[in-house]
Amino acid sequence: MMKTILTGVTAYISTGLDYLIILMVIFGRVKHQDRWLVLIGDFLGTIVLVGSSLAIAFFLGFVPAPWLLGFLGLIPIYLGIKLWVAGDDDDTDAIAAKVADPKRLIGSVALITMATCGADNVGIYVPLFTTVAPATIPLILLTFAVMVVIFWEIGYRLACLPKVADVLEKEGRYITIAVYILIGLYILWDSGTFQHLLAL
Repeated sequence: MMKTILTGVTAYISTGLDYLIILMVIFGRVKHQDRWLVLIGDFLGTIVLVGSSLAIAFFLGFVPAPWLLGFLGLIPIYLGIKLWVAGDDDDTDAIAAKVADPKRLIGSVALITMATCGADNVGIYVPLFTTVAPATIPLILLTFAVMVVIFWEIGYRLACLPKVADVLEKEGRYITIAVYILIGLYILWDSGTFQHLLAL
């Protein structure tokens, strides 16, 4: 059980560190009483991304040899290398402008979540869902839900601490790169892909 929770936490953190910066930008533009609308929008966007990942993982689950699914671990490794080489291209000014209207805040946050996290989340979650036991998926989903709330709260608190936000903005990218690559290697190992290739 703890291993499943740790897997869910690690996967969410790997995709959520960059998003934490975006949350801080959003909280810098919304009123205190509207922060709950940010949480609702965050949940909506995350549900779409996780649901899409589950659907893709379901169809990929029909691949007969589990070690073949391990090659999906190359996706997070690629994302980590891409982030290392190309950097992050989030436009914070554009994000801040989108959340300026409180009436459209929920929809704006949901769209920002899907647009800024889409490729990364699907690239991490699909390999994860195809390699874990189906019985553990509900616990992983519950872990994701808890992590959404935790990151929402951390994002709000950090928006009030500019020095901490600056450190996270500078170092968060490198932490994300390391976690992406480690998750990819773990998927390749846990699926038996490495072992199968070495046995050839």
